[in-house]
Amino acid sequence: MVEDEARVRSFLERGLQEAGFAVDACADGDAGLQCALVYSYDAIVLDLMLPRRSGLDVLAELRRGGRSTPVLVLTARDRVEERVRGLDAGADDYLAKPFAFAELLARLRALLRRGTSSASAIEVGDLRIDLVARRVQRGGQRIELTPKEFALLEYLARHAGQVVTRTMIAEHVWDMNFDSFTNVIDVYIRYLRRKLDEPFERKLIHTRRGVGYVLGEEA
Repeated sequence: MVEDEARVRSFLERGLQEAGFAVDACADGDAGLQCALVYSYDAIVLDLMLPRRSGLDVLAELRRGGRSTPVLVLTARDRVEERVRGLDAGADDYLAKPFAFAELLARLRALLRRGTSSASAIEVGDLRIDLVARRVQRGGQRIELTPKEFALLEYLARHAGQVVTRTMIAEHVWDMNFDSFTNVIDVYIRYLRRKLDEPFERKLIHTRRGVGYVLGEEA
């Protein structure tokens, strides 16, 4: 997220984190561009009126560099011509200030679904993850997850059958300030196993020692 107004930035960061997102927040265009070029993000929330480098410049530079990360432009500029400029520069969606946070969340989740699959749910074996209602069931049984547990499970499910490393999990489920020397990821994997695997005979979360984790059915 790139937003120069401290109050708005803090509000958005806190709200997105409470909704289960890992958020890196930047206060100017140069810092935002640098982060977007260094890290692999699922989506970017970008203000247009930024110090040091405008949001339009950031967006144009990303697109020139071949980055296709979905971008939601969030700005006080609500005139039609400003929206057209933002969309023409490569924005995927546009939300004018003031805005309802619930709408921002809905638009952001729509962009994330568009960037991967239009499906509103993911199924892995008898596990079903409703991405819209943010509900999880296994074998028809409802499973209650915290926002962070849901974010971790969603990331594993979007890469079902693939090995995801701890570094990948840290970047997409936590943020760039995550301490890689802690065992937080292993702790949350244990939380998920306790809820998703222990009550069932067939296990879905598998460890690849020294590499990472795989979500899927295995013999």
